[in-house]
Amino acid sequence: MKIIFISIGFIFLIFIVVTIFNTFTTKSVQPTAEPTDISIDQEAALKRFSTALTYQTISYQDRTKFNFEEFDQFITLLEESYPEVHQQLEREKVNQYSLIYLWKGTDSTQKPIGFTSHYDVVPVLEGTENNWEQPPFSGNVVDGVIWGRGTLDDKLGVIGLLEAVDYLLEQDYQPTRDVYFMFGFDEEIGGDQGAKAIVETLKNRGVTFEFILDEGGAIVENMVPGVSNPVGVVGISEKGSATAELMIEGSGGHSSQPEDRTNIGRIARAIARLEEKQFKADLRGPGEELFEYVAPEMNFGMKYVFANKFLFEPIIEKILLQQPASAAMIRTTIAPTIFQAGEQYNALPEKATAFVNLRIMPGEPLEEVKDFIVDTIDDKGIKVSISGSEASNVSSSNSKAFQSIQQAARNVYGDVVIAPYLMFAGSDAKHYEAISENTYRFLPVKLTSEDLQRMHGTNEQISIENYINAIKFYVEMIRLSNKM
Repeated sequence: MKIIFISIGFIFLIFIVVTIFNTFTTKSVQPTAEPTDISIDQEAALKRFSTALTYQTISYQDRTKFNFEEFDQFITLLEESYPEVHQQLEREKVNQYSLIYLWKGTDSTQKPIGFTSHYDVVPVLEGTENNWEQPPFSGNVVDGVIWGRGTLDDKLGVIGLLEAVDYLLEQDYQPTRDVYFMFGFDEEIGGDQGAKAIVETLKNRGVTFEFILDEGGAIVENMVPGVSNPVGVVGISEKGSATAELMIEGSGGHSSQPEDRTNIGRIARAIARLEEKQFKADLRGPGEELFEYVAPEMNFGMKYVFANKFLFEPIIEKILLQQPASAAMIRTTIAPTIFQAGEQYNALPEKATAFVNLRIMPGEPLEEVKDFIVDTIDDKGIKVSISGSEASNVSSSNSKAFQSIQQAARNVYGDVVIAPYLMFAGSDAKHYEAISENTYRFLPVKLTSEDLQRMHGTNEQISIENYINAIKFYVEMIRLSNKM
C-alpha cells in the first residue's frame, strides 16, 4: 500500500513539474513596440472625413433603391480631397463605382500587396432617426467624437487609407512592391458587383497578392479572461453563412380534430432537437490560435490552464460554451430565424416551414452540415435543403504579413496584444482569397462593447483619437509591408 501511495505521489509531482514548466516557458509572441513618429494634420484629416460621411452611399438589398448620384458625388469628393493621390497613383473604375488604385513599386519582381475597404453603408432603420444624438449623415464633430453612418463601417477604412497614402506622398515615400487599394460599393449586401468584380478583373490579368488586408476584428478591452491589456484580433478566416430550410407538407383540416403530431408540432420538435443537441464544439483552428497568442499575456491562473491545453481542453471548451460569443468561436451555430405556417386560427396548416441560419466552422462542408441536421431531427417527413457558403480559407498567422500587422498595431497602440481569430460576420475578404495567398481582417481602432453595438445601429461614432490612430496604423502597415 505504501508503494502505491509513493507511486501516486511521484506521478502527481511529475504532473506538477510538467504543467508548471509549460506555464513558465510560454513565451510572448508579441513584437517590441517601436513608437511611431507620424504626425498627422488633424484638422485637415478631420474635415475630409467629416465631409465624406455626409454622402448617403447606402446599400439596399433591393438594388433598385440605390441612389447612385450619392455614389458619384462621393467619388468626385475623393478626387477633390486627394489630388496628389489621383495624380501619382493609377485609378480604375470597375462596374462604374468600385475603385482600384495602383501605387507602382520599384521592384516588379515582388508580389504586390493589397488593402481593401468599402464606402457603402447600411440604411438607418426607419423610425430610429430621432434616436441619434447627432444626425446619422451629418459628420458632426462634437466633444472629440465624429458622428455618422460609416465612421466604423467602413468609410473609416477608405478615408484612413487615402489619408495614409497622401501622408506618405508628402514624405516622398516610394514603395518597393506594387500596392493596390481596392474600394467596393456593395459590401453590405455581399459585394457581388463590387469586390467580386474587382477580383475577377485582377484575376484575368494574372494579378495575385502576397496578402490582402480588409476590415474585420478590432482592439477591445476586457475581451479575453485573464488578459488586462487590450486585445486586438485579426481575422484569419471567416465562418461560412448558410440557410437550412425545414419543410413539411401534409393534410390540414379543422383544428377540432388534430392528429397527435401536426405539421407545426413536427417542425417545432425538429428545431428543439437541433437546439438541444447543437454541433460538436472543438477548440481548433483560428480559435485555438487565438489562445496560443494570448496565453503568454494572461495572469498565472489562466496561463496555467491554457499552457496545458492538452489536459484542460474539455474544461476550456465547457467555459467557452457558456457565452454565445465564445461558443460561436468553437462550433457551427444554429439560429432559427423564420417560421411560416397557417393562416386561420381554427384550421390546421397543410404546410409548415422553418429557416435556420447557420454560421459554419472552417473545414465543415455544407453536405456534412445537412447530414447532421437530417440525423438530428430524425423525421423522414421533413425535407431539408441547405444553401449558402462554406467558411473561407484559413490564412497563416506565422507569415511576415501577420507579423507586420502586429508590429504596426503595437507601434501605434503600445501595449495592445495582437492575436488571430475566427471572424463570425462576412466581409469582402472572402472574395479576395481567390487571388491572395493570405487574407486578413482587422479594423485598427479601439472599440468598447457599446461601439460594437453601434456598428449598423444607432449613434455610430468614432473618437478623433481612434480615427487619427487608424491613419497612423495604415502608414506603418504600408511601410512595414514593403520591408518584408
